[in-house]
Amino acid sequence: MEKISINNENKILSTINSFFKVEERGSTIKTEVIGGITTFLTMAYIIFVNPAILSATGMDKGALITVTCLATAIGTAVAALWANAPFALGPGMGLNAFFTYTLVLGQGIPWEDALGVVFISGLFFLMLTLGGIREKIANAIPSTISTAATSGIGLFIAFIGLKSMGIITSNSATLVSLGSFSLPTVLGLIGLVIMAVCEIRKITGGILISIAATTALGIVCGLVDAPSSIISMPPSISPIFMKLNILGALKISLMGSIFSFMFIDLFDSLGFMMACYKNMGLVQGEEGKKGLGRMLHADVSSTLIGAVLGTSTVTSLAESATGIAMGARTGLASIVTSFLFILALLFTPVVGIVPGFAAAPALVMVGVFMFKSIGNIDFSDFKLSIPAFITIIMMPLTYSISIGLSFGFVSYIITHVAAGEMKKINISLWAIGALSFINLIV
Repeated sequence: MEKISINNENKILSTINSFFKVEERGSTIKTEVIGGITTFLTMAYIIFVNPAILSATGMDKGALITVTCLATAIGTAVAALWANAPFALGPGMGLNAFFTYTLVLGQGIPWEDALGVVFISGLFFLMLTLGGIREKIANAIPSTISTAATSGIGLFIAFIGLKSMGIITSNSATLVSLGSFSLPTVLGLIGLVIMAVCEIRKITGGILISIAATTALGIVCGLVDAPSSIISMPPSISPIFMKLNILGALKISLMGSIFSFMFIDLFDSLGFMMACYKNMGLVQGEEGKKGLGRMLHADVSSTLIGAVLGTSTVTSLAESATGIAMGARTGLASIVTSFLFILALLFTPVVGIVPGFAAAPALVMVGVFMFKSIGNIDFSDFKLSIPAFITIIMMPLTYSISIGLSFGFVSYIITHVAAGEMKKINISLWAIGALSFINLIV
């Protein structure tokens, strides 16, 4: 009987190995499992942070917790089974901030219409991906602008995090000023310090550890009510499921926002994927091209699924790089990550009590991660540094990612025309510049 059990186990392992090409890619099942767990630990903070950001629009927080886990689990499973890639997909931090603070709170658009904007951007994205145009557009856009956009979004997200912690507050004379050090603010600062220490010492899951520790401190200080239970059935997604308003999003005034969603997702995901595929040694050859193409399809399909479920753009998350660094090379790692997000659904009572001052420091830390790309910009060349600086600074100052991008594109064209280098401005960039100019006027 024991021999039969061992044989069955060996058959299962052999099937898994064959399906995911584990040995073929120089990995092992154990390595893939460790890589999947590592990726989960480094990105699990989105279970807390995404609902905290999107609930500011009036969306049901309980439903958002469930949808965040479901959208991430589904998107990651698609990447595993369709592309056989060790990538995790979930609601992007910059994109959820754009959804909340630019579209809904900034422009006064109902969150249902904003979900429609996400869905339409996904449809356009799908057409670009299937037609092979996505890569061509990516190559047409200056790397300076795409890099500056990442840094600017990081600065914008960090600004939101500091504001949510109470460290920054509004001031009629100076616009912003230092806030008062109330108990929640102090606890938020403690959480930020814990995150920083974990990152410095390269402790996996530092953001998750900080959120848990800060929430526990909140309970001790009487600011947070302890959960009535640890495990329960997840909250219903009915308050936000299928509530997207596609017709409400079909407005000329929202075209700039649709483009911004596409742009951010386009460059963040494509650039990250190409870098990771290169790191895994899979860029060259037919398998690499096929895998990257399928991963692009997984990315865009996840955006559409996420909008229907009720969350902002679902995209490839940079935290996947931690699993890859641990040796993950196949979709088996993503299956492990996906399963852990499904398992997390049972712990929604614990997730639901996480206060804003515990989640806000994560925004600051994510901002740091994104802002460090500024080192790739050549600030000695003014025709590059001026549009890069404008892109970065205008995002937090206008409280809008799309406005920052629009200023960046327009200023890039102006500086190159002034330098007599119009040949470097291709037709695609002229078209994007025109759309950006219209976006600023509208």
